[in-house]
Amino acid sequence: QVKLVESGGGSVQAGGSLRVSCSASEDMTNFYCMGWFRQVPGKEREPVAAVRTTTARPYYHNSVRDRFTISQDSANNTITLQMDSLQPGDTAVYYCAAGRGCREASMPDYWGQGIQVTVSS
Repeated sequence: QVKLVESGGGSVQAGGSLRVSCSASEDMTNFYCMGWFRQVPGKEREPVAAVRTTTARPYYHNSVRDRFTISQDSANNTITLQMDSLQPGDTAVYYCAAGRGCREASMPDYWGQGIQVTVSS
């Protein structure tokens, strides 16, 4: 069974930076993509960023483009999301995802347990 284990996150003031990482229990190239989604109570889970595992080509949601950077470490089957210039609107539970698609919440086959990111004003 595939496991995605998230780490990092936490709390920061607006304008600050945080990093979240996700390690897969198997070769990440077995997935078409790995990425991050986020969700706040009462709202749908939304895509944040993803990477095509075989080419490392990134995808970013418009709301985080130019502030967040996704990278992958294929040797360790890990992706990392560097989040800069954080805003209170970025506060959410961030979920790692992997599978055949990563641009919509219905696409991934596997999910991590979620990790909290809180940005205070």
